[in-house]
Amino acid sequence: MKKLGHARAAVALVAVAMLAASGCAKKDTGSTTESGVALVKSGVLTTCTHLPYAPFQSKDDSGKVVGFDVALIDLVAAKLSVKQEIVDTPFEGIKSGADLNSGKCDVAAAGMTITDERKKVIDFSDPYFDATQALATQTGKEVKTLEELAGKRLGVQGGTTGEEYINAQVKQKGLKVEVVSYRDLAALQQALATNQVAAAVNDLPVWNEYIKANPGKAVVAAGFDTGEQYGFAVKKGNTELLKSVNEALASARSDGTYDKIYKEWIGEKPAS
Repeated sequence: MKKLGHARAAVALVAVAMLAASGCAKKDTGSTTESGVALVKSGVLTTCTHLPYAPFQSKDDSGKVVGFDVALIDLVAAKLSVKQEIVDTPFEGIKSGADLNSGKCDVAAAGMTITDERKKVIDFSDPYFDATQALATQTGKEVKTLEELAGKRLGVQGGTTGEEYINAQVKQKGLKVEVVSYRDLAALQQALATNQVAAAVNDLPVWNEYIKANPGKAVVAAGFDTGEQYGFAVKKGNTELLKSVNEALASARSDGTYDKIYKEWIGEKPAS
């Protein structure tokens, strides 16, 4: 009986050792590229984004995440000799820096406007896109100004600069407009399509993409030049990765790659 007890104990010890070893094997403590960039996951540039936000990032018919931001970050990943892996996460965690600080991702690419407030918690790349806010309505129900929406509901996407802009305009002008905030772009667009709101505000390329996908359903009724620019973001102080992002963007602009990607996802590039 003693020998059997020893055998069982030995088997148990082996099982514990194997379990511990497998547990260690699953844990990825990250890696550092040849250029000295530390990554949260070995061989991968992990990108936080918030879906859907076409044409910057959304899923295609096969379920793959594609878009303008995705294509540009692919250039950064190629520069680092790794692959891009995308994590879909609420926008609040991206703009607050929480996702980057917690190690959920290396870089954030979410059609995010560079603002002084956001600069306090994350480091932005050089601007990669000039953005304009736009007012969309259902076809045949166009308005040209916010004043024309008096007594009506105006939809915005929560946590965005578009929401901030509209709230500021409503307050500044004393407009009698009910501003309704939606959790994401899909909910905002659904609200417009189902008459929950008379109009909705978001970035111009986003509405252009929606109109292309839903011909005859909506129009861009007015635009607001807010001087916004998009930037990619990294954890505060991550200078090596930020340098790689900026170098990849600069290279893409100089060799024509940026213009090709812009034309594919946004359309013809405006003359500079």
